[in-house]
Amino acid sequence: MKKRNWKWNIRRVDVERMLILCASALVVALALRQNQTVTTYQTQTDISSLSAQAQSVLLPAAETQPTVVYYQDGEGYLVPVTRQVDKTDGIAKATLALMVQSSANDLAAARLGLKTTVPEGTKFDLDIQDGKARVDLSKEALSCRNAEQETLMVQSVAQALCQFDSVDEVTFLFDGQKRSKLTWGTDVSGMFSGQNLNLESVETLAGAGTGSVQLYFPSSTGRMLVPVTRTVFSDADVSTAILELVKGPKADSGLSKPLPDGCGLLGVKMENGVVTIDFTRQFMDAAQGENGVQALRAVMFTAAQFPGVKQVKITVEGEPYTPPEAAMTTFLNQDTEIMTYYPGVIEID
Repeated sequence: MKKRNWKWNIRRVDVERMLILCASALVVALALRQNQTVTTYQTQTDISSLSAQAQSVLLPAAETQPTVVYYQDGEGYLVPVTRQVDKTDGIAKATLALMVQSSANDLAAARLGLKTTVPEGTKFDLDIQDGKARVDLSKEALSCRNAEQETLMVQSVAQALCQFDSVDEVTFLFDGQKRSKLTWGTDVSGMFSGQNLNLESVETLAGAGTGSVQLYFPSSTGRMLVPVTRTVFSDADVSTAILELVKGPKADSGLSKPLPDGCGLLGVKMENGVVTIDFTRQFMDAAQGENGVQALRAVMFTAAQFPGVKQVKITVEGEPYTPPEAAMTTFLNQDTEIMTYYPGVIEID
């Protein structure tokens, strides 16, 4: 009998999947334990006599609101994730607190295959006036392990704050002091905005006019969309953005191309706030494929970034195309949706 050779390929994405499964197992175990506690009280009718733990399960859930939390993925990108949190007047500060390393926050991030970005124990003092946010991070924020972590921390805090209509720019203090650079040399002297998220490197041509557009590419697993800022040497408008999306991510990016090779862009027009994008027939290969929902969302979010866009329509060689309901969402990377996706753990060649 012919002997078979089995090779076990452990990749970065496999480690990510292992983390997700381990986190899920822990959550299930905690849930089962909690359910056992609640069962002992099911025969009682007076809810005031229940334990605090049981009441938290039986009483209606608190009113919530969406917020966008920024995590780090295995490729070093910042990934926005929409989470539902208890409604509060201090939503900006509550959002930042979810990005600090702790057992609870790290577990929530691991269930998504992601990591928190702010050192453990960091506290925030926040002041917002006239579109400007001044955020003071406690001394724990100065304990980043390297320059990459410093940069991700600063960028994630700025991005999280700039999602709110009341914030256009962010300035930083650390332990009450204004600093020009952090421990590993990260420049924190100026104003930060929500622009240039995951900026691609580019060699600027001398004398060439440039702009930038934000593109949304599926992650290597297809579980979420990663925004990438690309420099363009033409008008930074919706037509340019969709054309760059069709080109796909850089070859070494670790991201996936949302549209198949051969898919062409026939035209983009905008009238009265409605953007109509016309693709060639090859577009249907993406729309009907395994990751069709993410492909459609990549198009929708890329087009919707521009001021004045109220609706995005797709046509295929001039014929109207109606996306499936699952592709229509106003929230990017909803945490509950990401956690429903559990791919295999180990690939066998």
